[in-house]
Amino acid sequence: MAVPLVYNLRSVRARWVSAIVAVLGIAGTVGVFVAMLAMAKGFKATLVASGSPDNVVIRRAGATSEMDSVVTLEQLRVIEDAPGIAKRGEGRRLVSPEVVVIAAFPLKDTGTDANVQVRGVSPEVLDVRKNVRVAAGRFFRPGLSELVVGKNASQSYSGLGLGDAVRFGGGEWRVVGILDSGGSAFDSEIWCDAQVLDQVYKRPVNIFQSVTARLTTESALGELKDAMSTDPRMTVQVDRETDYYEKQSRALTTLITVLGTIVAAVMGIGAVFGALNTMYAAVAERSREIATMRAIGFGAGSIVVSFVFESLLIALAGGVIGCLAVLPLNGLTTGTLNWQTFSHLAFAFQVTPPLLGLGIGFALAMGLVGGVPPAIRAARRPVAAALREL
Repeated sequence: MAVPLVYNLRSVRARWVSAIVAVLGIAGTVGVFVAMLAMAKGFKATLVASGSPDNVVIRRAGATSEMDSVVTLEQLRVIEDAPGIAKRGEGRRLVSPEVVVIAAFPLKDTGTDANVQVRGVSPEVLDVRKNVRVAAGRFFRPGLSELVVGKNASQSYSGLGLGDAVRFGGGEWRVVGILDSGGSAFDSEIWCDAQVLDQVYKRPVNIFQSVTARLTTESALGELKDAMSTDPRMTVQVDRETDYYEKQSRALTTLITVLGTIVAAVMGIGAVFGALNTMYAAVAERSREIATMRAIGFGAGSIVVSFVFESLLIALAGGVIGCLAVLPLNGLTTGTLNWQTFSHLAFAFQVTPPLLGLGIGFALAMGLVGGVPPAIRAARRPVAAALREL
């Protein structure tokens, strides 16, 4: 015989103070857990969105990022003539040799300097990277000290508005355009002509840090890799652009996820003890009720199921409240240091249905852990002794 569920609902309502304490403890734990995972997911999504499956990033063999890579002009010519590289209508290869430097710009909110990635690109870059467009103004003219600034960088840093003149690297630049890359990492970057950037920073001429190229088809990657690996002049590694940016996100997303899990686990222990306290108190207060139900035919298994259900009900309420509390974070833009490039990266929290489902599952797990021991204790209470107390 099963215990009516309405009995559990009335029990929670009768002990609403202790139930609310347990609900809030679980809600806080779930909220922190989901928020940390949403941060990690948003950071990863921002970087991965920078890549296209039709593009490849070519760097020096063994380089962990663009910052420690070198590609020479001779290697660039080999890449341009390699099989699998797409061409424009007039036969020009869709290849963008690029250099990257870090410049300090003051944040609008705090006035403190933050590292911004300045990318020197070729005039073909917008044909190579189809996910980037000029949202306002125009693209820079080759050979001139002109900048196009990502929309997040323009909003986050002082002096990077459309039409502003800015000094860095020993030169004076003019912001002539605002880039929109759909929320990818390029929205946090500044782009300019690669040759001008080399001149201003007095870098070696015709030395690049990476080459981004568009493939004729997604399946042409293998053909290009074979050509690069068999050419003795080429000591490079070829990665699909999406894979490259996924690797770039791995270190920080792992750290955020691990720290979030640890924090949630510590808070979860406290929430479980809160649930245990609530349920043990319910068992103590309802000993005669439990004995009466046993006496009229309810088995020990039914009692266990009843108390576990009650604990899960409290946990579910806490999980739902915790998930609702973090929903406003969805789309909220924040920033952090990208360890791979040592530059500031703006990204948005992503609170997705799978993360909310994971939060609810975490809450129910805490409810189960907090509900089973009191339930077993309730089922083991001597019936005769409890009835004599009536």
